Amino acid sequence: MGASGWDYSVPYQEDLVGAFDALRRKVFEERDYYWGPGGDWRPEEERLPWPETEEELWEHELVQHDGTHSILDIFQIIGPDEKPDYSTMKQVTEEEALRVLGTRKLTRAHVPRFEEFDHWRWYGRCAVLHDDRGEPREIYFWGYSGD
Repeated sequence: MGASGWDYSVPYQEDLVGAFDALRRKVFEERDYYWGPGGDWRPEEERLPWPETEEELWEHELVQHDGTHSILDIFQIIGPDEKPDYSTMKQVTEEEALRVLGTRKLTRAHVPRFEEFDHWRWYGRCAVLHDDRGEPREIYFWGYSGD
């Protein structure tokens, strides 16, 4: 199948980890992810029901191998000085934004250029987006995952 790109936006809050956790719960609850074992491309008698919990989701071998092609494939946010690893997410710092896009305060208008930030498969990024007055308004999450 190949990796899939995904992105989400949530209202700004100071607690980045809390926003990330709430977004992951929402994606799971709304079934906004790839669930291959229950896919409608399978004959009906072979389809598995949607999992009730994330633990149940990750118990399935196909999901362990192929992922969910969503933010559910990312398990933690790492600090600015930590090296990116499989299933981690790293926030764009003001210094990185300045170096890559020439500004410390990213806005929604910068999103099309976010490909210029470091990124790899099975790794996510996030950034605080500001309004025209420089006030934080949303947190934007994006990445690539799945096989």
